[in-house]
Amino acid sequence: MSRICEICGKGPLNGCNVSHAHNRTKKISLPNLQKVRILESSGRVRRARVCTRCIRSNMITKAP
Repeated sequence: MSRICEICGKGPLNGCNVSHAHNRTKKISLPNLQKVRILESSGRVRRARVCTRCIRSNMITKAP
């Protein structure tokens, strides 16, 4: 299962949780991906994993 947006290529970000005592532990921030049916330019309908930013900014057209 891929954790990358098929439209913009947004993927997981990694960093550190830093406690008050400055202990550092690894963390991963995942993008908010949704499985949606999209309408391609060729008129074909297919499922894609798309981030909510692309859905909200109309970078895709949802299939009926």
